[in-house]
Amino acid sequence: MSFAPSSPDDRFVLVTEVGTRDGFQSETRLVPTEVKADLINRLIEAGVRSIEATSFVSPRAVPQMADAAEVMALIERKSGVRLTTLVPNARGAERAAAAKVDMMACFVSASETHCQANLNKPIDAALADFAEFAPIAHKYGIGLRGAVATAFGCPFEGDVKMGNVLKIVEAYMRHGARHITLGDTTGMATPPVVTRTVEAIRARFPEAVIALHFHNTRGIGLANVMNGLALGVREYESSFAGLGGCPFAPGATGNICTEDLVYLLHVCGCETGIDLDALAVVARDVQQLMERDLPGQYIKAGPRLKLTSIEGVRRAVG
Repeated sequence: MSFAPSSPDDRFVLVTEVGTRDGFQSETRLVPTEVKADLINRLIEAGVRSIEATSFVSPRAVPQMADAAEVMALIERKSGVRLTTLVPNARGAERAAAAKVDMMACFVSASETHCQANLNKPIDAALADFAEFAPIAHKYGIGLRGAVATAFGCPFEGDVKMGNVLKIVEAYMRHGARHITLGDTTGMATPPVVTRTVEAIRARFPEAVIALHFHNTRGIGLANVMNGLALGVREYESSFAGLGGCPFAPGATGNICTEDLVYLLHVCGCETGIDLDALAVVARDVQQLMERDLPGQYIKAGPRLKLTSIEGVRRAVG
């Protein structure tokens, strides 16, 4: 598994920050609206071009996202930056359209069991919700993204049926969602599983624009990124400081860390347009906000050639 950009066009990788949605969503302590918006504005200033900002779900179901419209109103919009929000149904789509989002995202689990746990409905019913709100996005000229959750495995069922994955992608494409995210919701992805899933989708839907969303539950999130790069995938979702995790997946830990991902991409010769130093400052502030140690490694170690004076360093004796 290796990757080296072959041309200038091949070098750019789009990093989508999901921390203020996927990361904060699992937190029980409410994060103030102004703090969420400030973090998004600072991410934009750091060069992040794609952000999943919030979620227009029921405030009763996810209290952390009750301020979605207020957060969107406080974001300082910048040309070339795509602001996406999660939308579960037609009511959420109308709210998202009123907030002038750039893209609406929907997710459906490829596992029937996880779909019931996460959405309280079977796959077919979840896809029916998407079919209902997709015309609303088209009406307002808003882009659509379809995410396949548990695309690489389910903690309740094991390997998911490739037929389920393709069925969901087909429904998304039929209703105008050309952007497809494959979600490693439970951290069960491995390079071979990623390869066969991406190749199966490309064989059936060559026009699909695939993004990969990995969790680092078993420590190989960035190995999966390297495999995705070798497959030609040029869009990845991640969370600042590695915050996040699926509340309906036993043992699931956070998303791959945005700073660690950007560091990897940069040392591999890829371009992201992101100022890594500025991004790391945001991540450290998020860690301070959460009042606990978060999984991100770059914010602990710094750049590879960050040198230390030998003075004062403990030395071996004897």
